[in-house]
Amino acid sequence: MSVSAELSAAASAAAGLPALRLRRGEDRRLRAGHLWVFSNEVDNESTPLLGLQTGSLVRVLSERDQFIGYAYVNPHALICARILSRSPVHPPDRSLLVHRLRVALALRERLYSSPYYRWVFGESDGLPGLVLDRYGEILVGQIATAGMEALRSEVEAAVCAVHAPQALVWKNDGAARELEQLPRQLLTPIGKAPEELAVLEGSLTYNVPLSTAQKTGWFYDQSSNRELWRRLIAPGARVLDVCSYAGAWAISALSRGAREAVCVDASEAALAVARRNAAANGVAVATEQGDVFEVLDELMRRGERFDAIVLDPPAFIKRKRDSARGQAGYRKLNQLAMRLLERDALLVSCSCSYHLGAEELLGLIQAAARHSARFVQVLYTGAQSPDHPIHPAIPETRYLKAFFCRVTRE
Repeated sequence: MSVSAELSAAASAAAGLPALRLRRGEDRRLRAGHLWVFSNEVDNESTPLLGLQTGSLVRVLSERDQFIGYAYVNPHALICARILSRSPVHPPDRSLLVHRLRVALALRERLYSSPYYRWVFGESDGLPGLVLDRYGEILVGQIATAGMEALRSEVEAAVCAVHAPQALVWKNDGAARELEQLPRQLLTPIGKAPEELAVLEGSLTYNVPLSTAQKTGWFYDQSSNRELWRRLIAPGARVLDVCSYAGAWAISALSRGAREAVCVDASEAALAVARRNAAANGVAVATEQGDVFEVLDELMRRGERFDAIVLDPPAFIKRKRDSARGQAGYRKLNQLAMRLLERDALLVSCSCSYHLGAEELLGLIQAAARHSARFVQVLYTGAQSPDHPIHPAIPETRYLKAFFCRVTRE
């Protein structure tokens, strides 16, 4: 069968998919490039959402029956559909998945000399609900949506067609799965899951236990910011790494000539990993376990001072309604950190909360400075690494902010 005949056959088969018709005017955002359909945008009279099977594929149509794209659906979720393809002749199938994976891989191979990166970043790579991280020949992924879960076997086959991994592990333990009524699970459909994931970042090596690792194991989104951090660390600096996880910021600083680094984290298990990673790289870190706010208070009472502090906390604002409390948390954290800084020092303040904009975080840093009688100069602004590309039409894909600040006494 010729390529044109195959495309025609695929289009004919896809034409039999159920329709999901939008209300009048609700196609504008999608035509601008967004991939999400919200349940209140659907014309439920002509195409009742509840009549569709969770995870099934549909044709998204405008109120005039104009084709917008192929999507998968979850009639029980606020985001009830996510577009996978906008081409009438390219319905979602294994060949489309293979194409998307190849395009995504080509970008990462152009950006990175070693195979340690985020291979697929959901919507930004045209694969909503899918994340794949690469650790050499080991892949760790997460599936966050019912529609992508329904395609899981096809995704696995497509991964093998593009790059046969030694192992593929689904670390499906994210909270987003609960919103989609999916169980949390750890699966290894390909190969054998390793006990630890090995990471290469620059010239440094790290290991994290897979079973207790956060997210997919490593925060590749901060790799570019850590590279800048290494360039800014002064020889002989005393460094504090707050919410340190596996110790990457602290160890990076020590590798550039910092004389001492202290890791702070609520998890003793994470701190143990940080100590092991430090030793593996020929350095040593001190650790402080406990609630980070309480630990910073205690460090201040002890008269401790640091030449550089990095704040890399988990998201304080996971839902918009948490904004007020979360903003207060970011301000307090920055205020406590500033009081621990030497007279002329470096502060790196990060936030991965999508619901906190960059200007809002900067305002909180300035408010903390005024309350602490400090003067702040922003040297650089950081964002997520390029293996987490931003989709221009989907602001939700732009979430990580980092401000590199010089902080002095007024």
